[in-house]
Amino acid sequence: MRAWIDGHLLPDATAPAVPVTDHGLTVGDGVFEAVKVVGGRPFALDRHLERLHRSARGLGLPAIDEGAVRRGVAAVLDGEPLALGRLRITCTGGPAPLGSGRGEAAPTMIVVLDTMSAWPDTTSVATVPYPRNERGALAGLKTTSYAENVVALAAARERGASEAIFANLAGHLCEGTGSNVFYVLDGELRTPTLASGCLAGVTRALVLEWYGAREVDEPIEVVERASEVLLVSTTRDVQAVARWDERELPAPGPVTTAVREVWRRREPELLLRA
Repeated sequence: MRAWIDGHLLPDATAPAVPVTDHGLTVGDGVFEAVKVVGGRPFALDRHLERLHRSARGLGLPAIDEGAVRRGVAAVLDGEPLALGRLRITCTGGPAPLGSGRGEAAPTMIVVLDTMSAWPDTTSVATVPYPRNERGALAGLKTTSYAENVVALAAARERGASEAIFANLAGHLCEGTGSNVFYVLDGELRTPTLASGCLAGVTRALVLEWYGAREVDEPIEVVERASEVLLVSTTRDVQAVARWDERELPAPGPVTTAVREVWRRREPELLLRA
């Protein structure tokens, strides 16, 4: 693992480096991106940085210094040609008084690189009873306020699943804790709209561009009639769901297989441009 903070590459990534008063630590006031690294090259870095900017604006943080972020990415990648890894880019509100109000200090910028293992081809998911608030202040933003996801994922894992799936307040299918959901109904690939409150996933956007799908908001019970379900995310790429709660599903089905083939064929395009 390698870490860079505010312009400095740390000699030891596990050493204390963030003040105890950092607003990202005390109240979760921060935004982040997780970026896949393949063969030492970041995947779709431009798209991730665009979303980092959007999340920062949505949270009311100062403008992201993209040049500094790119220097941090270059610093942690230098001399580390990982076959498969993950970058974590985090921007917090910086040191601040204890409490919700921000201070006057500059934001804290952190880039961390670590190895990553590939997900298996198939997985299981579990529906959790905690709704996503599609009308909330953080809806659609990738913030460090992930405690809700921690609780939901722990509940899913108790049921033998690798991902928890949320409905939103309207009862519509929304997303997983760290993934977007696609499903096949009557041969048509579908996924919730961004109005559902789900994150505008980079992998989700690429599947829509490269393969195509219908964006529609439907009650979460629609998946009971789905012939296939797949999760997409930065770390999972395109992963087939073999079990949803107690229901077994064909995995990978023909549509999932086709989406995965398109993904594998076109993925190098965004590695070359990283």
